Amino acid sequence: MGLAARTFANALVLGVHGRLDQDNCDAFRADLMTHVERSAHQGGVVILDLSGLEYVSSAGLRCFMLASRQAKAQHGRIFVAALQPMVTEIFEISHFNMVFQVFPTVREALAASSLEAAAAFDQA
Repeated sequence: MGLAARTFANALVLGVHGRLDQDNCDAFRADLMTHVERSAHQGGVVILDLSGLEYVSSAGLRCFMLASRQAKAQHGRIFVAALQPMVTEIFEISHFNMVFQVFPTVREALAASSLEAAAAFDQA
């Protein structure tokens, strides 16, 4: 599972697609952690665009939790946006909607990160 990365000013939007489970979690986590570390050092925010994520298992949730902890330790931020209904339900049941700031759209997450990021998104 690769992450499709797009940059808008100080915000890095990572598109997550398919299923996130034990089969692909380790590779996903390694890729995500690299992006989180780079973004935190640059003072930006990572926005996980979950519009293409069909399913997340407990192993996938663990990846998200580890990334959140790493971001907080490095004074970085991670937002999640555009969750599919099944993923929304999983986030609510596991209370991950209290761990992450969740936004209905990527545009709204960008606006919460900075005006420059939202403007760059609007111009793209």
